[in-house]
Amino acid sequence: MKKYFKIGEISKLYGIGVDSIRYYEEIGLIKPERSESGYRHYSIHDIWRLNVIRDLRSIGFTMEQIKEYLDNHNTASSLKLLEEEQMAIHKQLLRLQQLQKNVEHRLHTIRSALALPLNEITRITLPPRWCHSLSESYSAAEEMDLLIKHLINLDTKRLYIIGNNQMGTVIALPSLLEKKEISYQSVFLIDEQGENCISGGDYLCVTYRGSYTQSIEWGQKLITYAQDHNMTVAGDLLELLWLDIHTSSDESEFITQLQLPVCTHAMIPE
Repeated sequence: MKKYFKIGEISKLYGIGVDSIRYYEEIGLIKPERSESGYRHYSIHDIWRLNVIRDLRSIGFTMEQIKEYLDNHNTASSLKLLEEEQMAIHKQLLRLQQLQKNVEHRLHTIRSALALPLNEITRITLPPRWCHSLSESYSAAEEMDLLIKHLINLDTKRLYIIGNNQMGTVIALPSLLEKKEISYQSVFLIDEQGENCISGGDYLCVTYRGSYTQSIEWGQKLITYAQDHNMTVAGDLLELLWLDIHTSSDESEFITQLQLPVCTHAMIPE
């Protein structure tokens, strides 16, 4: 077996970049010998240290922690390191499990959105929904993205954008009815840990594909439908973004759902 290895051999054998190996030398983690011509020669001892560095870096240990272990390791410190490594792996497993849940939810959301009936007004009953909300009006999509980012920052472990039908906006009815234009009053992200609550109850619902400008026409149709079917509008219009710019750059693929809270007129006995 060879006694010494060149830096290129080590890099290829262990999949560690040459620059990384040189950096480890610079900070004193490894100390290769030099040949008469100035080339680095790595011993079996250096290789052992590189193995330890690679493994500990892969689970998030800092260079300071690694250097301390390499410089002063014994049975007790090895036990302590392995216990810390076990804890770090456990945390990674929890993170991966949460990530898996998020991805599964995104897939379910997108597939469900593609199966929604389009351009049909229906009446549905929804439970109360907790959410994070920002009561700040806006007009451009770019402004909405900034507001949504503020909401995402409230819980980066749970909240995400791509394929999330829990993201929505509130459209003021006076502007929709009187000016025939959309006035966004707030944004929300439905989340069971949220501090605000969207009331449960009956909603008139319609889903459409394409430009958000259709919310004007469909919002008016929902209000007219409520009036024609003996219902009272009980609040502002909710616009839920099932598929949007975060899922597709093609506006024709956007899928939006409008939800209008309603209640039935009380019947007055004759």
